[in-house]
Amino acid sequence: MLNLRPVADEDDALLAAARARFRKVAIVHYWLVTMRGGERVVERLLHLFPDADIFTHVYDEARVSRAIAGRRITTSFIQRLPGAIRHYQKYLPLMPMALEQMDLRGYDLVISSESGPAKGVITDPDALHMCYVHSPMRYLWDHYHQYRDATGPLNRALMPFLFHRLRTWDVASASRVDRYVANSRFIQRRIGRAWDKPSTVVHPPVDTSLFAPSPHIDANYLWVGQLVPYKRPDLAVAAFNRLGLPLLVVGDGPMAGALRRMAGPTVTIVPRLDFAALRSHYARCRGFVFTAEEDFGIVPVEVMASGRPVIAFGKGGALDSVVDQQTGIFFQEQTVESLMDAILRFEGWLPAFDPAVAVLQARRFSPAEFDSGILRSLL
Repeated sequence: MLNLRPVADEDDALLAAARARFRKVAIVHYWLVTMRGGERVVERLLHLFPDADIFTHVYDEARVSRAIAGRRITTSFIQRLPGAIRHYQKYLPLMPMALEQMDLRGYDLVISSESGPAKGVITDPDALHMCYVHSPMRYLWDHYHQYRDATGPLNRALMPFLFHRLRTWDVASASRVDRYVANSRFIQRRIGRAWDKPSTVVHPPVDTSLFAPSPHIDANYLWVGQLVPYKRPDLAVAAFNRLGLPLLVVGDGPMAGALRRMAGPTVTIVPRLDFAALRSHYARCRGFVFTAEEDFGIVPVEVMASGRPVIAFGKGGALDSVVDQQTGIFFQEQTVESLMDAILRFEGWLPAFDPAVAVLQARRFSPAEFDSGILRSLL
């Protein structure tokens, strides 16, 4: 698993062939109001197709990169609704209709970037529609009950009726896509379950060149992410409380107050770090703790590119990136006891860890690898 794909001489030829075949390209992204993994994928697609136009439900120019903001961007009617930039998710029931009103006539290639609704656009009959799937909509499928339980009484009463209709549309619109590309094997299986469609796997691009190992390693472990329930930061705080080992938690969110009250003397919680400080912590941490079941999970790759190992929940996208007993250790249940057991096993295994192996593994997820995978999926 640690072998890098040999650099293919034909990659430049594939890019030239793709640009010659697809003269007019549209990229459909669910919403552009932040810069996370999905938006980094959009940036890389724009690298492949510099003249592509972007279509999205909602767009906030101030919160996206220059690489995106400098392009021609068309928004749906959702953009004009009250409070849409901040509360776009409340307009989810209107998004199928909004997608179907987008005018994609004349485009040879349409690439939809799916996590919120994006794939349901109507394309020209001769156009190729490829969908890059970060996840089938979590609201509708695997996280539905969590979202329902966390919302207010009125939404909780309406959701069963609205979301039943949205699921029906979501499955029906899956037939509008010619080729599916999943960001991990985990998402590949979910595409099969939700839409009964085959897909290939192309991992998202991670700029591993931004990270490097450090000769100095600190005593503390590291957890980074949004402080929201599905990421399970509570597991990390509870486990390190009980073990009495140092843990730095970097993140903010609705669980922040409860976690600060819960944290013992060995656990430090900070809301954010700038990139230079975060990169330093990646490279110097004793180990990185990854407690979520993620679609892929970019941060573990960044940590491995920094030469450090990962303690990861052994489900989801982490199975594609972390190599057990080589670049990290897995725990099998999202319980405090299972994580504590993994930390103790990690301590015993750590002297055998080779930072160079982690760096090599991280390079499998470079932007060049993503480019090659996308081009091979198109041609």
